[in-house]
Amino acid sequence: MAARGHVQDPNDRRLRPIYDYLDNGNNKMAIQQADKLLKKHKDLHCAKVLKAIGLQRTGKQDEAFTLAQEVATLEPTDDNSLQALTILYREMHRPELVTKLYEAAVRKVPSSEEYHSHLFMAYARVGEYKKMQQAGMTLYKIVPKNPYYFWSVMSLVMQAISAQDKKLSQTMFLPLAERMVEKMVKEEKIEAEAEVQLYYMILERLGKYVEALEVVRGQLGEKLTSELQSRENKCMSLYKQLKRWPECNALSCKLLLKNPDDWQFYMSYFDSLFHLIDQGWEPPSEGEHCSEGEVRSSVAQAIAFVEEQLAVEEAKEMRPLRGPFLARLELIRRLRARGCPEEQELGEPLELMFQYFIKFGDKPCCVSDLKIFLDLLATDQHVQFINRLMETVPLSEPQEDGVALPGDTRALQRHLCVAQLSRALGLHHALDPPGKLDLIRQLKTHYWHGLQFGKSCLKTELQFSDMYCLLAAHVHIDLWAETGDEGMIWQCLGLLEEGLSHSPSNAQFKLLLILLFCRLGAFEPVVDLYSSLDAKHVQHDTIGFLLTRYAESLGQFAAASQSCNFSLRFFHSNQKDTSEYIIQAYKYGAFEKIPEFIAFRSRLNRSLHFAQVRTERMLLDLFLEADLSSSLEDSVKSMGLCPEEDDIPWTDMRDNRDLTVLNSWDPADRQLSEEQRSLSLQEELLWLRVRFLTLRLVGTLAVLSHPTAPRNAEKAAENGVSAKPDALRPLLDQMNSTLQNGAQFLEKGVQYPFLGPSPTRLAPALASGTCHCQVSAFQLAAHLQDLDSVALEDTAEVQAQIANGFKSLLVQLKETFNKCKGDLLELKDRQYKTQPVLLENLVFFVETVCVVHWVSGFCAGVLRPLKASLQKRKKKKKEPISAMMVVFTGFQEFTMGLQSLLIEVLDHIKGQETSLTGLKLGELTLEQVMPAGEEAFVKLAMDKLRSSYLRSLQELGDLLKKRMDVLRSLKI
Repeated sequence: MAARGHVQDPNDRRLRPIYDYLDNGNNKMAIQQADKLLKKHKDLHCAKVLKAIGLQRTGKQDEAFTLAQEVATLEPTDDNSLQALTILYREMHRPELVTKLYEAAVRKVPSSEEYHSHLFMAYARVGEYKKMQQAGMTLYKIVPKNPYYFWSVMSLVMQAISAQDKKLSQTMFLPLAERMVEKMVKEEKIEAEAEVQLYYMILERLGKYVEALEVVRGQLGEKLTSELQSRENKCMSLYKQLKRWPECNALSCKLLLKNPDDWQFYMSYFDSLFHLIDQGWEPPSEGEHCSEGEVRSSVAQAIAFVEEQLAVEEAKEMRPLRGPFLARLELIRRLRARGCPEEQELGEPLELMFQYFIKFGDKPCCVSDLKIFLDLLATDQHVQFINRLMETVPLSEPQEDGVALPGDTRALQRHLCVAQLSRALGLHHALDPPGKLDLIRQLKTHYWHGLQFGKSCLKTELQFSDMYCLLAAHVHIDLWAETGDEGMIWQCLGLLEEGLSHSPSNAQFKLLLILLFCRLGAFEPVVDLYSSLDAKHVQHDTIGFLLTRYAESLGQFAAASQSCNFSLRFFHSNQKDTSEYIIQAYKYGAFEKIPEFIAFRSRLNRSLHFAQVRTERMLLDLFLEADLSSSLEDSVKSMGLCPEEDDIPWTDMRDNRDLTVLNSWDPADRQLSEEQRSLSLQEELLWLRVRFLTLRLVGTLAVLSHPTAPRNAEKAAENGVSAKPDALRPLLDQMNSTLQNGAQFLEKGVQYPFLGPSPTRLAPALASGTCHCQVSAFQLAAHLQDLDSVALEDTAEVQAQIANGFKSLLVQLKETFNKCKGDLLELKDRQYKTQPVLLENLVFFVETVCVVHWVSGFCAGVLRPLKASLQKRKKKKKEPISAMMVVFTGFQEFTMGLQSLLIEVLDHIKGQETSLTGLKLGELTLEQVMPAGEEAFVKLAMDKLRSSYLRSLQELGDLLKKRMDVLRSLKI
């Protein structure tokens, strides 16, 4: 809470209990204590603000805001009140009010360094860069300290970065910032490294790389000491920008001589080398090659340089560094790509990689090191390479089952490295099904044997042999994809459950289990698995899609709501948290980080995952609550949905998903390609557009259900009010167009790798017919709108259209339900088969019923007053009403048919629940498909799947019952 430093101040002593109550979360007692204090001291403003904080935290936002404004209008200048108001406004997400607070404070106390500083930070929170610049200069004039001056300079840089007109940035903001820094340089007032960093940043953004280089290499550059090799890295970056390849080459060599293991400098050296070769650069006959020293500009010199580095490492008695050995392979790759015969001088890649394995094969990094160079091997060398590696692995004599096992962890790691490289070369995929089954047997044997080396491991540590388990799981998945044998996936689940029992912290086991359970339609076990991953901060954006993709589609609405909230909390706190990071960056002079923080915030605000989760959460709330616990209009209003506005940044959307989070050793042709990434994003955007348009259509329906204008055109004409604008049809046109684009996309038949992105719900949604069924429902609402706006005697054609629409919609709903029929889990050929698509179709059906329910409510709202009007006419006997009966009859038949269909669906769900409950998984004979001892884990996975199906069916059934109860009461 706010500062409480001066104990002698009687007000501080009086306020202390309220602070303590708020700090301890006892908000009600804080309010009571504040009330007591205010009775005795009515003018104690801070007590009133602290009471407002207590009210805010107990959900009484309006009351809290009113109380805060009472104090704010008095323009307080005491520190306690100002800090308390700052805390309150932050919790209210109203940082712009803090600026007004301190603007008033500095007007009253213009010489206060503290208040001017707070004002600057308040502007920083809301991104008022122009005012920040002015506040910084005002502060510098009051207290001439360098940091304040450079706050103002940085604010100019931020104006340049955020300016829409980039020309203005280059001609006004950045040059002005440059002149301000140059003034301090000339006066020799530069004191800190942060000030030099800022100068460098300005010059770099202006494209003045030569001047920036002079700064870095000059006296000012000596202050760049906080990062290792900071000056060298900046020089390297500038040389590349200036295309001064001789300096880049010489500096790289110089730095590699100091640190032969720094991979970035090998890359810089090779890049500069081939640029110099392409340019035909020749060293001068006299003097130095360049300002950085000797340039090694020929292939022969590059080979000699790498071999010199290697000779040094080979001569070491201790373990050598990896960099030079990998640099030799990288040079071979580059020379081969350019068709240079000199690559043969460096040696045969197979032999070099074999030697590398001898040196580093007992380290986990060996796999990732060699994996990127496997393309240097010819296809006919793959088996030879693996066989040579295997010859060097110290294994025991083969056991009874023919498997030779390692005697220690170093031998285990070498064997594991060979196994992973075998898969990366495609040798696992080349095996026939019996060969794959034998490979699984060997990998499992190695896994179980390796567990003995990790008996003393803590629960938070991984077992040495975990990767064998993961490799075996991947081969199981290969067999499942190849043969369609679902027994393979059950065994895979059992194996991963067993792995997790020995290594509870293995994230790869959990991620693969999440993927498999979701693909089989079971969401219940996934929630705990994801929670145990303990995802932090930005991971909610990068891997959150693994959870939210299936959250709602598998029928577990309570868990789906929780999952969406989990992700949304991170995105909503991003704005506030990033502001604090920016303020800390200003305070500590980390100016180069400020644009990064702002770019990070922008990237999260434009995140695909954020837009998806926000949309799905609002739809979920509507499905669960609208017209059940609250009216559709109230539900739409409470979530702040404005259906006429499209607030999703479609053109600037950022795909932040980490699609390589799951370990994969598949060959390059089986890995996720850039084209597949692009197609996945395209598919995600199409599905998001479908869902967002659905949300907007529902929101529009809510607005139309409570019009401000008279219902009927005749009354409208009498009162001089024009008919309501057609808000539904433009959105329906957009929806039809999007669905057409979706169907065209699906015609491409895009297939992603199993460990890559999951397909969206677009294909099952279109296949089940639910999207078109929902469109038909909204179309009915549009026709009802026509009926409501046309004179009664002119509605015969519209009525017939509506009546046919009711019949057609009921037929579509029945067809959609037919695609939900079947057993989710059944015993077939002594194995359990799953049909998760039936569950997803059932969820789509329930969502469609919700939409139809809202449309029916809208229809009833339109028809009810029309029927009442006709009955009045009948009494007056002015005109017959037979012509109007068709629409009323059609609606009544529709609602009766819908209720009958829902009863049938509920019976189906009940039958599925009975069937699943009756399954006796414990009696399933598994010995035929797996060795004894694994059954328990497979049965555990089966039981989790069955339990998840039961919960999904129960939640779907409960929601349908609620909808049906409300539909029964829907009369006209």
